[in-house]
Amino acid sequence: MALRRRTQAPNPLSRSLYADHATEYDDVCCMECGSGHSPAELLLCDKCDRGYHLFCLRPILVSVPKGSWFCPSCSDCKKPKSFPLVQTKIIDFFRIQRSPESTGKLSHDSLKKRKRSSSLVMSKKKRKLLPFNPSEDPERRLEQMRSLATALTASGTEFSNELTYQPGMAPRSANRPDLEKGGMQVLTKEDIETLNLCKSMMDRGECPPLMVVFDPQEGFTVAADKFIKDLTIITEYVGDVDYLKSRENDDGDSMMTLLCAANPAQSLVICPDKHGNIARFINGINNHSPDGKKKQNLKCVRFNVNGGCRVLLIANRDIKKGERLYYDYNGYEHEYPTEHFV
Repeated sequence: MALRRRTQAPNPLSRSLYADHATEYDDVCCMECGSGHSPAELLLCDKCDRGYHLFCLRPILVSVPKGSWFCPSCSDCKKPKSFPLVQTKIIDFFRIQRSPESTGKLSHDSLKKRKRSSSLVMSKKKRKLLPFNPSEDPERRLEQMRSLATALTASGTEFSNELTYQPGMAPRSANRPDLEKGGMQVLTKEDIETLNLCKSMMDRGECPPLMVVFDPQEGFTVAADKFIKDLTIITEYVGDVDYLKSRENDDGDSMMTLLCAANPAQSLVICPDKHGNIARFINGINNHSPDGKKKQNLKCVRFNVNGGCRVLLIANRDIKKGERLYYDYNGYEHEYPTEHFV
């Protein structure tokens, strides 16, 4: 018999299709819930042959992975431990550009800029964006960066805070907001200045007040480490840019639409599996339930920024310290399967 890679268990209602293998699959049940229902979402471990529903796994799998798959008992992947990274290694990891005299404290210029920016009245009507407000305690900022470094390293992701264009993937010239179906909103000059301020703060190691934590049900997730105001720019969604047509069969669960073109062949996605930042660890809501929708505190918005498509995650209400961050994965296409999200 041919070697069986990870596979979905057959539908017991269509046994004629699997007559030759009926005895092999008849008794397959999920090890978590004990049911053989939803066979299209039942995975078999390539080592022990035990079955698990996609939605019963913790963290949940959104789609059937490619290649071999191993159950929690057979997998070598364990909950990562915190890094004992010292400050110099954190600076190297995030490529922080910082002068020796400014190490450990917010720069005087950035404080003045942030004070000047936040003195503007950010009304719902005007919808002006706010820069994030970093934690003032340098040790706390290092702890926040350590949490992100842990998650990125455990996921095999190199830190990047901008869109990246790799050989063999979509070129930078393909990133054209004018191709967006229905048009793309243009980020105002004031908001571009706010976005640039956020970028410059990150370059100096003044990160958003966010902590990456590991949840046994949701996997890596992100929590606010101090109070965050409504309309604050949390982060930009970044990663490798590729054509959607090249990723239609990709099993990555973190891809983000960058350009939804009238011509589908020109549509672009952001793939943060190789290069990315904290955005890839912010989870989505279950938008099939009222309780899931109540958790949403971020909005994902695509903007035309100086002639290029960019994706920003923005607070859509005040966020308390300790509150986890969530946004609607289906803000645009309404195709992402979130019905089993926690």
